[in-house]
Amino acid sequence: MIKRTLDSPEAVRFLVDSFYEKVQADTFIGPVFTDVAQVDWAKHLPKMYAFWESLILGNNAYDGHPFRPHLIINQSHTLTIDHFERWLQLFSATLSENFTGESAEQVRQRATQIALVWSNKLDYINNDAHMST
Repeated sequence: MIKRTLDSPEAVRFLVDSFYEKVQADTFIGPVFTDVAQVDWAKHLPKMYAFWESLILGNNAYDGHPFRPHLIINQSHTLTIDHFERWLQLFSATLSENFTGESAEQVRQRATQIALVWSNKLDYINNDAHMST
């Protein structure tokens, strides 16, 4: 398979679609998306295209609050570092399988930062909630 560069909206959509195919098939985090969050993929994927296009291409396609839905999901199903590590493994594997170049490495680093920051935020919230009870 020929690897591509992450330099167009089409490449970003391919990344997102390939990644979420892995997510949906994954026995650990797949159920969080399908059963807990009950993701409507027809609505979710365009948001993810816009989110990643904004980060990768700098086109400001995304206008939203990406952390908020994770906070809401966390109220009914505690998201842990394990969830974010699995998310990152699948994302990184998708990048390695399909993309090459400096932009792919930058995206990997950005995804790592997102997973780390969001898991730390949720861990703090979860621990704070336990201390309050």
